[in-house]
Amino acid sequence: MGGSGGGGGFGGGDEKDRLLSESPPSFGRDFSDDDFSGDDRFRRTGTLWTGVAHIITAVVGSGVLTMAWSTAQLGWAAGPLCLLLFGAAMLILSFLLADCYRSPDPDWGPHRNRTYMVAVKSNLGEKQRWICGFLQYVGMYGNGVAYTIATAASVRAILKSNCYHREGHDALCEYDDRSYMLIFGAVQVVLSQIPDFHNMAWLSIVAAAMSFSYSSIGLSLSLAKVLENGTIKGSIGGAAEGTAAEKVWRIGQALGDIAFAYPFSAILLEIEERPDPSFLLDTLQSPPPENQTMKKASAISILITTFFYLCCGTFGYAAFGSSAPGNLLTGFGFYEPYWLVDFANACIILHLVGAYQIYSQPVFGFAERSLGENLSCGGGGGGGGGVAQPFCRVNLLRVCLRTAYVALTTMAAMVFPYFNEVLAVTGAFSFWPLMVYFPVEMSLVQRKTRAWTGRWVALRSFSLACFLVSAVAFVGSLQAPSAV
Repeated sequence: MGGSGGGGGFGGGDEKDRLLSESPPSFGRDFSDDDFSGDDRFRRTGTLWTGVAHIITAVVGSGVLTMAWSTAQLGWAAGPLCLLLFGAAMLILSFLLADCYRSPDPDWGPHRNRTYMVAVKSNLGEKQRWICGFLQYVGMYGNGVAYTIATAASVRAILKSNCYHREGHDALCEYDDRSYMLIFGAVQVVLSQIPDFHNMAWLSIVAAAMSFSYSSIGLSLSLAKVLENGTIKGSIGGAAEGTAAEKVWRIGQALGDIAFAYPFSAILLEIEERPDPSFLLDTLQSPPPENQTMKKASAISILITTFFYLCCGTFGYAAFGSSAPGNLLTGFGFYEPYWLVDFANACIILHLVGAYQIYSQPVFGFAERSLGENLSCGGGGGGGGGVAQPFCRVNLLRVCLRTAYVALTTMAAMVFPYFNEVLAVTGAFSFWPLMVYFPVEMSLVQRKTRAWTGRWVALRSFSLACFLVSAVAFVGSLQAPSAV
């Protein structure tokens, strides 16, 4: 796919074979291939299916539980259509971004852009790199906050489900979310101190299995509810609001929730490459070229997740109509069988424990590399530095930095514990710049696309349309009243 791109000079078969057979050169100390040589843990052994597992873990998260509510705000016409359009947009953008992994040629270029920020710097310059980094890490922080809220909500839902089963559906079963947020934060403090995940494929596979489990349970319970009702609820225009302005804000929030449900583009390059032992995800082996494998993994993953989103959104809306809960499994549209609701929420908790780490490890790695270069352990590098510096870097810095980060996400979740609103704001804030603007601009530069050519007009028009959607979603997320 990318072989005919703007890299030039890599088109011949002999040249491709030569590039593949050579050891990739080192481009500076950061993340050079030499750093990983001689250690079996750091060889590129990832496959199509480990890539699929990572993507599904990153995509199918707590956002799937909002799809019924989002569909209810948009209605039978716009709801499923928006889910399909967002899925198609993510597929296009993931293809563009996958081609940015190598340069100058997307298939055979010898230079590896091992992180999103490095890819932006390579194609768009240093200033754009820092803008990208700020948005990327703020988005990851927002994910951490949302996952903390969702986990606490699932713990509370298990307790309430058992309470309702014992005392009846009208019983007063109230539990404080904040204590469970603190417990989740304490667990993440411990997990965050793990120096590195030598291979996170196992974590992604477990988390992906949990995603499928609770998504399937939510879908099955919704289908059973439709059959029990004997009718399909909902309308073409969606839930009615008091005023036209409130309806617009609700639509914007629904779009933000859907945008949050497709967040993996921001870490796609980190999935494609093992960027650093402190926050590795996995590697993709080559040949075939990594971008080709990642495109296949993206296509498979997005097809699977979009199918689940459509099913959960449409069956949830059909079951509850305009009263669809903001969270399908914690909003108590379902009371029985209570043990199945409990099991689904337990799966959510296990998934979010792993997903929190997947989105936090890149933040930890970046911060530790940035601070570690200038960190003084007392005594300007004289004798004994071989002991003191690693101790300071590995223990003191890691404990303080990672604990502080987890504490900040936990505190934010406790201050703003509104699940749908956090998801919508996070999704709307990062959707256009991270998932649309940078991939489009990098693709135009990499392919040396001339202005006003068909490809240039198509990509710029696509970017503008996504910007307008993102703007409406962001404003709507801030203005809309809290979802039930």
